[in-house]
Amino acid sequence: GAVRFGDWRVCGWEERAGACDGLTLSWEKVELLSQSGGMQDGGRVELRVPVGPFRKRWIAEHRDYQPGHQFRDVQIQGPFAKWDHTHTMTPTGDNACTLTDHIEYRLPLGFVGRLLAGRFAKRKLDRLFAYRHQITLDDLNSHQAFEIMSPTPLRILVTGSSGLVGS
Repeated sequence: GAVRFGDWRVCGWEERAGACDGLTLSWEKVELLSQSGGMQDGGRVELRVPVGPFRKRWIAEHRDYQPGHQFRDVQIQGPFAKWDHTHTMTPTGDNACTLTDHIEYRLPLGFVGRLLAGRFAKRKLDRLFAYRHQITLDDLNSHQAFEIMSPTPLRILVTGSSGLVGS
């Protein structure tokens, strides 16, 4: 899917440290196990994701990095038979761009996997990317509001290691 944003800064937004932390559905219980190399080619992310009643390790490698424009996540190991996700940020004029998520995937077990889980997987992915696009827009709007109020960086201190904020 693609969504048009009214702010060109999305073209570099996903590359910021921590930008993608809030892009997983909180009720999905996705656990980040490790991350290395950023968005550049060879960067890796290792997650533990729910698959039905089970949890499965998902390792994705970043490829085809074009600063401020594109990167791909390719599944090395995980719940899909194939997963190839290209993120493209295309400027579309003054203070605007389009964020496109192009995903090629195959479910495991071939025809049986498609028959049993095809519609469920598509609905879940549609819901996930609608959520991600909304979170990205909300985050950009928040950043813009703080830049207008305070052009210098803000310092925020969070204490505690448990509870809602600490976890």
